[in-house]
Formats: sequence, structure tokens, C-alpha cells
Amino acid sequence: MPKSVNGTEFRKMIVAGAKVLEINRTKVDSLNVFPVPDGDTGTNMSLTIQSAVKELGLCSSNRLPELCDAVSKGALKGARGNSGVILSQLFRGMCSEFKNYEEITIKAFAKAMENGTKVAYSAVSKPKEGTILTVARMMSEFARSSASKYRDFKVFLTDVIAKGEEALAKTPELLPVLKKAGVVDSGGMGLLCVYRGFLSAASGEEVEGASDYDPSQSAEEDVFGDNSDIINLDLGEIEFAYCTEFFVINLKKQTTLADIDKLKEKLMAIGDSVICIGDLELVKVHVHTNNPGQALQYAVELGELDRVKIENMLEQNRALRAKREAEKKEMGMLAVCAGDGIAAIFKDLLVDGVIEGGQTMNPSANDIAAAVQKINAEHVFVFPNNKNIILAAEQAKALVSNRTIHVIPTKNIPQGFAAALAFNPEASAEENKTDMIHSMDNVKAGQVTYAVRSTSVNGFHLKEGDIIGLDDKKILAKGTNVDDTLLSLVAKLKDSSHEIITLYYGKDVSEEDAEALAGKLAEQFPDCDVDFHYGGQPIYYYIVSLE
Repeated sequence: MPKSVNGTEFRKMIVAGAKVLEINRTKVDSLNVFPVPDGDTGTNMSLTIQSAVKELGLCSSNRLPELCDAVSKGALKGARGNSGVILSQLFRGMCSEFKNYEEITIKAFAKAMENGTKVAYSAVSKPKEGTILTVARMMSEFARSSASKYRDFKVFLTDVIAKGEEALAKTPELLPVLKKAGVVDSGGMGLLCVYRGFLSAASGEEVEGASDYDPSQSAEEDVFGDNSDIINLDLGEIEFAYCTEFFVINLKKQTTLADIDKLKEKLMAIGDSVICIGDLELVKVHVHTNNPGQALQYAVELGELDRVKIENMLEQNRALRAKREAEKKEMGMLAVCAGDGIAAIFKDLLVDGVIEGGQTMNPSANDIAAAVQKINAEHVFVFPNNKNIILAAEQAKALVSNRTIHVIPTKNIPQGFAAALAFNPEASAEENKTDMIHSMDNVKAGQVTYAVRSTSVNGFHLKEGDIIGLDDKKILAKGTNVDDTLLSLVAKLKDSSHEIITLYYGKDVSEEDAEALAGKLAEQFPDCDVDFHYGGQPIYYYIVSLE
């Protein structure tokens, strides 16, 4: 068993970690404290590390500095959910240490674990013990204090994982909500899955049961005809000036399929975005290059050229820059939500962009960054509308250089609506940010869904299928039917200052049922105006807002 890990072995470790996590994704998801039908820790962590694997697949070098940059970049771009963001920060801290070495020794690995823990803790404004952070910390402390005793990576990682299992078993004692729910921390479990993958790779074992990730992405479908490949949303600098496209027809008798492969290799040496596909009847070519004449010269050796098109992407880029600059406004808004009705309401409130996401589907930092780039504004206010998306929105700032992102920490849809309503185009960005954050204080929100497993939490003994009402922190009501549970939930949420109750009904609720429930609310709370709107959200029968 080796005493150190080289670049090739490091690559295998990351891939194996991703595979073991994917195999156990559903198991990790099921450890969600609240028994709601959208526990997604395992899914978020798996998608985060898969993004790192994808970036690794695009890295042709096996030197640690390049590999580490790929892992850090890929994990950050794919980071989603609190657990995924923390995992990306663990990788970021570890990789910033690994890249200093030709090969990773046991001592270097332990030092990197310590740095990963430090970076991950600093990414969270209020770190909680009893979470993935605790598991990472206890493993790194053990590794750092005992690394010098080990000569074998397999033995070292085996003992690190044992310490992680010990830490995971302690999480219910450190976080009472885990103890009440009868589960260990899901993020900690996910991290151990990654380390078990590391161990498999370090031991030379194949991980069975997960498909290999194929990073190759074919762009043949959209290359010709729409110029979409030149529209870089951040309009950065263009390395290759000319988009060169043509067909090779009437190929020479001596031309072989191997010659077509050689043509592709030659084109890759003088540009990027290369497509060279076909057979001995017809070859289709596309390349971005600074030497279009050279590309044509290479191709004419195989046959005749047809439908040659050379476009100056520098000029197109300049025109796009000028157009976007002329249309640019000072401030814009982006909301994350699920449900076509909710999205329509945000658009009515003049929100510039809506990205699909919520409890069932947390967007990645890269998803949020890409959506921000589409909003042509100097300052973009982002409403995550879910506490599990706030961290990813914060990480998106590192992926966007030509916009200022202001994350308004909205934890639910009604807070997002309040923040959008507070927007004043005449005020400055800082004034708007302050007003938006203050607007959240005037809203209380709750949601009604169903329990997916039997458990005890927040003083309730729940059976699978029970209807439950919750706010952003805990379960407040349970019942056997939706209407009674919502009425009970509103009674818990309401105080004397509230004057308006608004229902947003989900995709599984009819308009007639929502109207009837609004009538019951008006009867029970005559001091409030009651309204209802179509939300179309999945999973949650109702979202309710009190103002």
C-alpha cells in the first residue's frame, strides 16, 4: 500500500467518493430531521461532487495543481443546499493545500483535512455542532494529531473513517433535534460516504453499483445556424477571434477515416470548440481559431471545401457589449421558487428573473450565477426563499465578476414577495437592501405537507401520511386532513398585529377547495382579510402568509 498519493490516484479517489455517495444518496436523503417528502441532503451533496468529477473529466493534466483547481472549481459551481456548499468548501480548503505537492503524503493529507475544516467553518455565519462540520472537524483533528504514526494510506484512511463514524454517532447528543427525530446528521453521513470512496480508490478497489460519469458533451446539435456559441453572457475576452465553419465534400480517394481524426487533432492545436464529424462522403467542421486560413488549408488536403463561413467574433462581441451596456439598468431582482403560479406572481412584482428551485430542488451556486448573468443590471438582489439555498446564493458571488450580488436572506416565498414589494427603483442599492431585509420582519409564513415516515419531533408523534404544518424552524401542527391542519397552523402563527392572511394553493389542490378553506379562515379569524392565489407548488398543499 503506497505511502503517498499521486495525481492519477487523487483523480480516482474523487471519482470513487462521488460513486459511493451516489449509491447511498437515497439513504442520506432519508435522514432528514423533518419527515417531509423532500429530504435532499444526499442529492445535494451528490450533485455537488458530481460537478467536481465533471470538471476533473475536462482536465487533461494529471498534475495535482491542475487537478485541484478543477475539483475546487467544479465543486463550487455545483454546490447546492447547505450540505453541498459545506462539502464544496471542505474540498476547496483541502485542494488549496494538496496543490502545493507533487504527491500527497499522509501528513500532507492530514494538514489538508485541517485546512478544509477551517475553510468550511468560515463559510457558515453561525456554525452548528452536531452537523457535517462536527464530523469533518473530529476527523481532521484525529488525522492531524496521529498522522506521523502511519506508514500506510489504507490503514490511515480506515482509522480516519472510524473516527468519523464515532463523530457521527455523537451528533444526536450535540444537536437535540436529531435526537428527538431518532437520526444522525445526514450531511455527516454523506461526508463519510465520500471518505469510504477515497478508501476504496486508495485500496485499488472498484466501486460497484454506480455508473461512470461521462464528461464529454456533444455540441453538434446547436453549432450551425444560430450563433449561440458567441453569446457569452458575461461577454468576457475572446481568445479565438474567428468562428470558422465548413463542409468537406468529394473527399479524395486516398483519404481515410484516420485522416479525419488527424484533421480534428490539427484543428484542436490551433483553436477550440472543435467539431469534426463525418465519414468518407461528407465531413462537417467547426472551430474557433485565430488562423481560419490554416484550418481551411488542413481540410483541403482531404477534399473539396463547401459552404465556408468565417465570422469575426470580436466584432460580434463588441456589438453585443455595446448593446448590453446601452440597455443596462442599475438594479434587478432574481427569485428562486417552485410552482408556475408563484413564478407568475414574482413576475407581476417586476422581478427580472425566476429560477426554478425550492425544497425539492436546490439550485447550485452556478445555476444562481448563470441566472444573475442574464439580468442586465449593475446590482442584482437575489431572493433564495429557502434557508437551504441562502449559502449557495452567497457562494454564487465568487462566480460572478461583472455584477454585484446582494443576497436577501428570505427563508420562504412570502418573505420573497415582501422583499420584492419593498423595491424602490428611485432608491440606492444599499437603501433597497436595507428596506428589503426589514420587510421580512413583517411576514410570518407556514406550509402544510405530509409526513413520509413515522417519528417523534417537536413534541409530535407522527405516523407516515399524517398531515403536518410547519414554519421555517419546526412542526407546529398535525392532523388527518389538510384543512384542519392549516387552521391549527394559522392559530399558532397568528398574533394580534396580523391583519391579512393569504393562501397560496399547490398543484394538488383545486381552486374550489382553496376557496372553501379561505372561507373557513375568514370565519375563524374575522379580524383578518383573507385572500387566496394559485401557487402551483409541488409537495406543499398550502403556503400561508400572515401580515
